[in-house]
Amino acid sequence: MDLIQTIMERRSIRAFKPDLIPREKVEEILNIAINAPSAINLQPWEFTVVMGEEKERLSRKLVKLYREKQISCSPGNVKPLADSFTRRGVASFELMNPILEQMGTDFNRFVNEGSCNFYGAPTAIIICLDNAFSSARLVDIGIVLGYITLIANNLGLGTCPIGLINAYADDMKELLNIPDNKDVVIGIALGHPDWDSPVNKFKTLRESLDNFVRWIE
Repeated sequence: MDLIQTIMERRSIRAFKPDLIPREKVEEILNIAINAPSAINLQPWEFTVVMGEEKERLSRKLVKLYREKQISCSPGNVKPLADSFTRRGVASFELMNPILEQMGTDFNRFVNEGSCNFYGAPTAIIICLDNAFSSARLVDIGIVLGYITLIANNLGLGTCPIGLINAYADDMKELLNIPDNKDVVIGIALGHPDWDSPVNKFKTLRESLDNFVRWIE
C-alpha cells in the first residue's frame, strides 16, 4: 500500500477479532518500526509484547484495577485547556457515543474498560523508556509508536494506542517483570480489525491545516 494512502486510511480500532497473530508477524512490524528516527540515534524504545493467555491475564488484572481505582482516560492536561482542544474532544465524543448507544454500551465504561482490555486485541505491545532519560525522549517514543501503527495498517492489521495503562504502571511492571528502572509509557492494541463491529465504522475528524500552522516567509 502507498505510504500516503496508509496514513490517510489509518484509524484507531476498538473491536478486534480473537485470531492470534503469529510472533513472526509482530517481529516483522517491530523490525521495520525500529528504523524510526531518534535523537543522537539513541533508539530509547523498549518493547514488551504480551500475547495469548498472558495478554488475557494482563487484561483481567487491568480491568480489575480500573474498577477498584476508577482512574479514567483523560487528556492529561495540567491546566485548563483552550477551547480549541476541548472542541476536538467533544467532536470525537459526539461521533462515537451514538454508535455506543446503539450497541447498548456506556461511553465511559467502553473507553476505560476497553482500554484496559486492549479492546479485545490478542496482542498488546507495551513501550517502555529507561528512567535515565528526561521527558524529552518521549518524542522518540511517539515517533516509533506512529511507525508501528502505520506498518501494522499496511500489513492489514489494526491498532489502538492505549495511554490509560500508564496509570497502572506499577502493577503492570510487577505482573510483566518489567525492571524498576523502566517507565511504562504507552501500550498498543494489535490485531485483526472486526469490521462487523459498528464502533469501527467511524473515523475521527481532522481540522484544517490553517488551525495548526504559522508561516514565516
